[in-house]
Amino acid sequence: MPKAKGWVFALVAILTASVCAPEENGESGPAARPAEGKGVMFKDDVAFLRQHTKVVVLSSANGNAQVAVNPDLQGRVMTSTAGGPDGLSFGWINRAALASKENNLHMNAFGGEDRFWLGPEGGQFSIFFKKDDPFDLEHWFTPPPVNEGAWEVIAQASDRIKFRKAMKLLNYSRTEFELEVVREIRLLGPDDFAGTNADGVGWTNFVAFETNNTVTNVGAKAWRKETGLLSVWILGMFNPSPETTVVVPFVAGPEGERGPVVNDAYFGKVPADRLLVDRVRGVLFFRADGQFRSKIGIPPRRVAPDLGSYDAGSRTLTLVRFTLPAGVEEYVNSMWEIQKNPYGGDVVNSYNDGPPAPGAKPLGPFYELETSSPALALEPGESYTHTHATMHFQGPRGGLDGLARKLFLCGLDEIERAFKK
Repeated sequence: MPKAKGWVFALVAILTASVCAPEENGESGPAARPAEGKGVMFKDDVAFLRQHTKVVVLSSANGNAQVAVNPDLQGRVMTSTAGGPDGLSFGWINRAALASKENNLHMNAFGGEDRFWLGPEGGQFSIFFKKDDPFDLEHWFTPPPVNEGAWEVIAQASDRIKFRKAMKLLNYSRTEFELEVVREIRLLGPDDFAGTNADGVGWTNFVAFETNNTVTNVGAKAWRKETGLLSVWILGMFNPSPETTVVVPFVAGPEGERGPVVNDAYFGKVPADRLLVDRVRGVLFFRADGQFRSKIGIPPRRVAPDLGSYDAGSRTLTLVRFTLPAGVEEYVNSMWEIQKNPYGGDVVNSYNDGPPAPGAKPLGPFYELETSSPALALEPGESYTHTHATMHFQGPRGGLDGLARKLFLCGLDEIERAFKK
């Protein structure tokens, strides 16, 4: 979810309207997902996408790993599976929004496991607000090039696809940006894990894909801190459950040296029964049940290149791995205010959906895993690539436990006990 004090109001207005009951939108049948916690088969989500969009399915040679991508939805990865057409569908899809065929100028909340955005959202260098407009929902608009329309397909194979999009943006301080985005989505296989801590341990079925998101300054002027910088921002939306826990390793150490471990005050401080921080080993646990609106962020001096989640119900271990350049500490700040430190933002975030007000329904529900690039001070013709990889592993509990210990510094028993009373 975006890093903004006023984001709750944006979601209330935008998602509440589009996540109404299917019959209220005149939709029935495939527009209605199974009840939360029941799971959705990949083939059912793909059938729905084919009914309403121009979906492309990437597939491994054996057909077990499949990824649904939409050129007409800004090159999003909508969902994936590790078990072929009859396997579980991992991405959260806003069927009502897609079926409506409406273009929401504030935000097209279509869902998806990996969508491309740019930051910052708020502040004096925002690309979501015009100069001197108040930081409120009425004046908040996602930049059209990342919110609407198809992206050009420039290369395609059975296991990968590449898009291109030219963009012109104007920030709150009236700095103009001319850029080109090239976004490649490709399936990963066992060879991509060779020599890593995810190498062949514990999984029977898996699907893994990465998006390589390259931003090039194609304008005549350099991008400077004094007038505002951009950042690549990748957001993934997933299906929550009462048995899902987000796990985020972090760099341990005293706060006097590295600062706070976690920013947990986006929507009010996260209660202790929903956020557990092990400061000795350097790992935190965050509930992803889609029943309590909350968000966390990890700052540059604490961030590690891995985060993920474990769903004990479906025995699915999810890993997100991303580009993390060493020694870089300037990340854009997206708070909805004129900022004292516009480059003091977080590197990774996780959001858990929930009722936006007492008695209201969750907006999805969904949970998110997000990563950002550093603030990009690019010279004319200079490029930067931010890679964001998403991996889902399924298999016997013993094997997944070994994988969790390698990736997250803790076993499945500890993850499952984190929030049990």
